[in-house]
Order: sequence, then structure tokens, then C-alpha cells
Amino acid sequence: MIKRISSGGEFEAKIGYSRAVVAGGFVHVAGTVGQGDDVVAQCRSALETIGAALEKAGASFADAVRVNYYLPDAAEFEPCWPVLAETFGANPPAATMVECNLIDPKFRIEIELTALAPAGS
Repeated sequence: MIKRISSGGEFEAKIGYSRAVVAGGFVHVAGTVGQGDDVVAQCRSALETIGAALEKAGASFADAVRVNYYLPDAAEFEPCWPVLAETFGANPPAATMVECNLIDPKFRIEIELTALAPAGS
């Protein structure tokens, strides 16, 4: 069974994607950017959106097994570390950070996450 989760974002319908898809025992959360004036604010905002999608799937950050961070400037990653450590706590997932261009220069970080789905999903 596949469950598709929407956050109601305008680009989900425009581009044709789901914020998250529950399939194969996992919750696959699409790359998510956040709002804010700096990378830390955008990181927090993106994590809030991801957290809401996980909640709709019956999961949480404690279920995360993989996370990918995409930033146009790798030097901006370190200021996010305390936010990420707070979010994942004692349950850190495997992680990768990639320096690359994002869809719009105003975005400073994009986060993509995979978590274990609840049993029976």
C-alpha cells in the first residue's frame, strides 16, 4: 500500500510531487526548503514542515534513518548543527551534505529525509 502525504504547498500541485510517500516500510520525505532570512531560520522551518509530514505518516524524527542536506554554500552548514542535534537528539540518522545550487537563490538549505514507517504501513 502507498500513502501520499501533502503539505498543501503550492509547488506540490504545480510540479507534481508529494511532500512525503509512505511505501515499502519507509516514509520518504521530499526535499524541503524553509522560510526565513538566514540558513538557521530556514533549517528550522524546513524541519517543521518535515516533522508535520512525518506526523501525518505516524512517524517522528526518532524514526529517521537517512537525511540529505543540500546547501549552495557548505560554509553555512555548521550554524545549523545545533538545530539538527536538537531535532535528532539520541536518534541521529545517517547523513550526507552536498553543496549545490537550489531552485531559487533565496533558499539556503534543502533537507530530504527517509524514516521507518509505522508497522502495518
